[in-house]
Amino acid sequence: MMNENEIASVAIYPPIGISRVGNSDEYFYASDVPGVAPTPPGGFKDQAGRVKKQVARFRVYAFDAQGKVLGELTASQTVSIEWRVHVANVKAAWYTFQNALDLPGYSIPAPPRNNKVVGAARENLVIDPGSVTISGKAVQGKAYDLAGSFYDLPVKLGSVRTDEAGRLLFFGGDGHSASLDNKPAVTFANNDGWHDDTSDGVIRATVKINDKELEATPAMVAVTPPDFGPGLFGVVTMNDVVQDLFIREFNYPDPTANGLEFWRDIYPILQRMTDTQWVNQGFFVLFGKNSPSDFNDPDLLRQLSSPANEDLEARRRVFEWFRNPASNEYTPAKIPPFYGDGFGEYEKIALVDLPITQTQYLHLQKWASGGFVTGERVAPMSFAEMTPAQQLNALNQAPLEECLGGPFHPGIELTWPMRIKEMWERPYRLKVVKEGEATQLDFGPLLSPAIALGPDGPLSKSGPGALTRWLGVPWQTDEASCLSGYDTTTYLPLPSFWAARVPNQVLSEQSYQRMEDGRVNIAQRLKHFDYRQDWLRDFGSNYTKKINLMVAEWHELGIVAPIEREPENNEAGFLPTKVWKETGRHYSSTDATFAQVLYAENVTLTLKKEHGFVLKAAMPSRTRERRTFRRDER
Repeated sequence: MMNENEIASVAIYPPIGISRVGNSDEYFYASDVPGVAPTPPGGFKDQAGRVKKQVARFRVYAFDAQGKVLGELTASQTVSIEWRVHVANVKAAWYTFQNALDLPGYSIPAPPRNNKVVGAARENLVIDPGSVTISGKAVQGKAYDLAGSFYDLPVKLGSVRTDEAGRLLFFGGDGHSASLDNKPAVTFANNDGWHDDTSDGVIRATVKINDKELEATPAMVAVTPPDFGPGLFGVVTMNDVVQDLFIREFNYPDPTANGLEFWRDIYPILQRMTDTQWVNQGFFVLFGKNSPSDFNDPDLLRQLSSPANEDLEARRRVFEWFRNPASNEYTPAKIPPFYGDGFGEYEKIALVDLPITQTQYLHLQKWASGGFVTGERVAPMSFAEMTPAQQLNALNQAPLEECLGGPFHPGIELTWPMRIKEMWERPYRLKVVKEGEATQLDFGPLLSPAIALGPDGPLSKSGPGALTRWLGVPWQTDEASCLSGYDTTTYLPLPSFWAARVPNQVLSEQSYQRMEDGRVNIAQRLKHFDYRQDWLRDFGSNYTKKINLMVAEWHELGIVAPIEREPENNEAGFLPTKVWKETGRHYSSTDATFAQVLYAENVTLTLKKEHGFVLKAAMPSRTRERRTFRRDER
């Protein structure tokens, strides 16, 4: 039981919360535990096929005079919490994305978006609902909508509520994007006249405990696009990126300080390589089920988890596959096979490919040499089982663990400024503007690296709209542009951009059902398991048409979600017990007729013209809408 008299300070957690847009009225909470995906009842879409919102939930924790956490504070007879929320979307009033502005010698200065709009008129480009205040238990209503405008167009950036304990619930936008003059989108990140309803901003709270009033350490919330691959994580997560920064620049304790453990520190990197098989065909071939480099294979894991000298060569072989983040050498054959921050502007330099972080690399290096213990493979602890200190650690990391850590060109959820020291007050706490202070948007006619990284530049403090302004507008055009396999001469559709969030090739529902058909032999079932389809196959190959269909119909796309299955006796271990398959795709199927007849019971198939069968060459489509890559059209 907490002694309220001991409370000396309060703070909001998580320090950065992640909400995701959705066009459904149904929702689910963001996970509070790192590496554990939410599992909403009924799936990630409602019965009408609309995408459920991911809701960020904010809590207040109390600390004593020595900074020791005492526990969570909730609304009660002696405690009241008044929340103040100020978010904005300033993408259209910000600068264009050219590339990340922290790439020494390679960054490209950026002019403003909508640069024909000048002076005071640029205020029309800012969607700012102002600050909204809410307090009490289970409070909601229209008064708590985050309603702004883009010129005269009303734009709702979401809403806030409280739960039964007085915690803040942040609901993001509906995923709506539009053009002011009804012109189509033409490029991946800088579409003038366009806006979307993502946002970010500052969460504040005043806590009253009996007669004592305390102002909480503020937090931030970011509203991002949906997660189309829930349960899949980046080989490099945003948590990996910021934790690497904290270890190097803030004296943050390396999680391996008391010893490197395989299952805790190494296996997640390898597992995420293999898990990407469900959203990219190249990863499936190289690291997926039945591959010699399947990092879920028990025999391989027995070798890699062993510190014994006889397994040294196996560990070293895997370590040598990884790209060294400290190297300036162009190493396209190294892993992970993702595009890097410099892809699109440059060729055959290190920046073209994504490295893991320095911390990840050092951990792998130590593991390869045998400086580790196997450890235990344990299930994550539930949030309710954790001590208050463990809860804070989980809330620090969980939101950023679900965000990708690259490539930042520009990115999906949060992007390159997160790896800059000047952004941070301390580990996991961003520097924020004073209450009522607007986010500065004018840094002159050209935003150069010197200005962006300067002491009074845009990274010196974050306010409403400061985090998402660096991303593409609208978000859908970037997601439909940055896919995989742009070099069509390569054998596999690699490298990839953001496959764990924006799938490339997927196991469709049709493939899954045919894979499960026990009436045919395992070889034929494997053909269906191996057959992957383009996630964006319904949008065609014309670039302009594709990105605009993504704006209009993003919610119709499938979500790649996990399912457990019971293997049959004749599978000989060739099929996995857990798969991620495409679910909730709401396009009519026009390609199933032939296969449905083929597998129908008691049907003798004869290929005659009068039967109406037309057998076409079924080549899996790839996510390569162009043979050349230009920065203005990705």
